[in-house]
Amino acid sequence: MKKVQSKRLATQVERLERDLLKSKKQLARLRQSIPPREVGEYAFTTFSGGKVKLSKLFGSSSELTVVHNMGKSCPYCTMWADGFNGVYQHLENRAPFVVISPDEHRIQKKFAQGRGWKFKMVSAHGTSFFKDMGFENKSGHPQPGVSTFRRDGDGRMYQVSKTSFGPGDDFCSVWHFLDLLPNGKAGWEPKYKYR
Repeated sequence: MKKVQSKRLATQVERLERDLLKSKKQLARLRQSIPPREVGEYAFTTFSGGKVKLSKLFGSSSELTVVHNMGKSCPYCTMWADGFNGVYQHLENRAPFVVISPDEHRIQKKFAQGRGWKFKMVSAHGTSFFKDMGFENKSGHPQPGVSTFRRDGDGRMYQVSKTSFGPGDDFCSVWHFLDLLPNGKAGWEPKYKYR
């Protein structure tokens, strides 16, 4: 009886995994069909204290990926960014990849260097970028997620897609590994340092 039940459960898991992959493909198609929203120019602060415009973050590409990171105050965002450190070169091969946080540039630089982050990072401190892109809650606090942008030949820029980050999302593999453990997450939360 246990063997039959175990096989039935394994079959259900496999079916759900297939359905989930199918749904993710459908979700990607739906996201791509949402009309893009034109955005204006923004000036961000680099680690050196200089300014860089949103349009310059595209480099020579017509596409751009921007991660909205909540900054030093968030161990969750820190864990996500630690993961980007290992994949940003693959992403950059397709389109520029930039992490933006609301932290002041000196704080951001010190924290990023302490974590060993290698990806491009700029500060949105003093701008309305998070709010304008839909990554600020009603209390005015930044929220995590990712936006993709397109720039036309005439220089006009558009936010073409966006989604939020949170425990269990597809942008942080840690959650999926933990889900496979016998007791799942078991109340685990990310920390800045572990013993």
